[in-house]
Amino acid sequence: MFRSGSRYRAFFVGWALLALLLIGTVVAAAPVSDDPAQMLRQADVAKTSNHAEFAALMQRLSDGTMKLSAQQQLYLRYLQAWRMGYSGDYDSAIPQLNSIIAESRNATLRFRAGVTLVNLLGIGAHYEEAFSRLNQLLDHLPEVADKDARIQVIGIASQLYIEAGQYDLATKYADQMLKENPVGTNACKANTFRLQSLYKSQKLQSLGTQFQAGIETCVRADEPLFASAIRSYVASFDLQQGQPEAAIMLLQKNYAEVKATRYPFMISTFNALLAQAYWNVGDLARAKQFGLNAIDSSVKNEYTEPLATAYGLLYRIEKKQGDLAGALDYHEKYMAADKGYLNEVSAKALAYQIVNQQVLAKKQQVDALSKQNQILMLRQSLDRKAAETSRLYIILLLTVLACIALLTYRIKRSQLRFMKLARRDGLTGVYNRQHFLAEAERELQYCKKSARDACLVLIDLDHFKDFNDTYGHATGDRVLMHAVQSCQAHLRSTDIFGRLGGEEFGVLLPECTLDQVAGRVEQLRLAIATVADADVLDVVVSASFGVATTACSGYELRELLIHADDALYQAKNTGRNRAVVFDKTANLAREKLRKSRVGTPAPAAQPNA
Repeated sequence: MFRSGSRYRAFFVGWALLALLLIGTVVAAAPVSDDPAQMLRQADVAKTSNHAEFAALMQRLSDGTMKLSAQQQLYLRYLQAWRMGYSGDYDSAIPQLNSIIAESRNATLRFRAGVTLVNLLGIGAHYEEAFSRLNQLLDHLPEVADKDARIQVIGIASQLYIEAGQYDLATKYADQMLKENPVGTNACKANTFRLQSLYKSQKLQSLGTQFQAGIETCVRADEPLFASAIRSYVASFDLQQGQPEAAIMLLQKNYAEVKATRYPFMISTFNALLAQAYWNVGDLARAKQFGLNAIDSSVKNEYTEPLATAYGLLYRIEKKQGDLAGALDYHEKYMAADKGYLNEVSAKALAYQIVNQQVLAKKQQVDALSKQNQILMLRQSLDRKAAETSRLYIILLLTVLACIALLTYRIKRSQLRFMKLARRDGLTGVYNRQHFLAEAERELQYCKKSARDACLVLIDLDHFKDFNDTYGHATGDRVLMHAVQSCQAHLRSTDIFGRLGGEEFGVLLPECTLDQVAGRVEQLRLAIATVADADVLDVVVSASFGVATTACSGYELRELLIHADDALYQAKNTGRNRAVVFDKTANLAREKLRKSRVGTPAPAAQPNA
């Protein structure tokens, strides 16, 4: 089953990196003239606030009628590279930016090209290089006098740190943006980054007035794309709070403005949010239409959160309408998009940690070289000292070397720990969705080669949203952890256990036959049914189980997931707190019975006695 309750907290990860392209100069607009220098500056200003004006200026500057100096031609090439990145042509933009950095004698232009290059490297999945180059730019920031260039790199630092999950660092750089220039366009962008960091940190209990104030700031600054980004946070929060009507009203009111930006990701984001909102109110026709719109408007050849959400919704719609072939097709696309998106999220966080460790390691290497130089100097000094004094120096040097070795060991251990954390769910400690699917697929292939049976079990806690609404998310998290611990007490070391999202878990039981699985699942059901929170009286938690076996469904993980999901759906519909094993024959009989009922006319009304 596909849950959407927790997905919105990370809904705008894909937008975040690409939005960095929009950080530009902050100057007052001037009338268009025939002066190439003024036209270049005017195009630089208009590229975020007035795309049509920007396109017209770029056409005039590129048509060959203007006489541009060598540096002005480089400035024009920089704006062309920016436009390539804005439209998604990263492969053309990156080499052009590298060429500008190599050729330009203008330090400010080289710096701005480097900042844009960092952004595109992040978009192109070169995360380690992006963070590494960002560190270099930040190291040189005190030497940069141009305020616009300073604001540009500070804004990108804030956004990249949001992507890496470093929200305190992101907020710090957003505040620094405001100090550099607290008005106009810069205030709009800095506030957007602060609100994005606050939203993604999952600390919001209510929106208050700060999000509406941020929207108004961007509207006054004539920055429709940033205003739309903040509106998307508000709409997502409304969906989390069970207010789809409010989300629909906000998104529809500003839908035309978003489409006018011609920015693929933000248009796709609005479409995906509208699809989810209409699904929540039961309007399947509009939910399907906006889901298809989200796919059509998404960035091509990229896996993003709106794309995965749209495919998941279309799968549920087709399944609910009885189109199993269409549902299967969308399910396959959803699995590919969701896996690709989750890989991107994990890669960004891991790249930040790796680069951070590399910086520390380089610092340790520099310190080690410094210590070695000191050792050489001390050795020269030891030749001039007595034997007694020399022994004391040798002991001191050995102590220094031991400290360096210890620090190196700790850095290596930290790197291994970060790699391990990337595979685990942060709350429960079991495998996250991405690693569970990878391990389950590997184990199924092993079982297939060795002709051994296996069973896939999907577990979903009953009425867990109502439980969270009643007792709060803190209590809900404790119950989730207790439920996981209770299940682990009945699992073998060879069983694979993971959290698929929200209150849904998956267990792969290798070397488990159809005759054995009923007893194993009943143990898990009873263990969860006894879970209660110590701080809340009379709290009882139950779970529904859907089971699929390789004997019936084969060894393909996709087929097992679909069949286990169908069995879980049947368990939910037949009263919850029970386990249902997928039976292909029984499932076909139910489908046949359901279709026959749909086609049978209602009986004629009987007269009253």
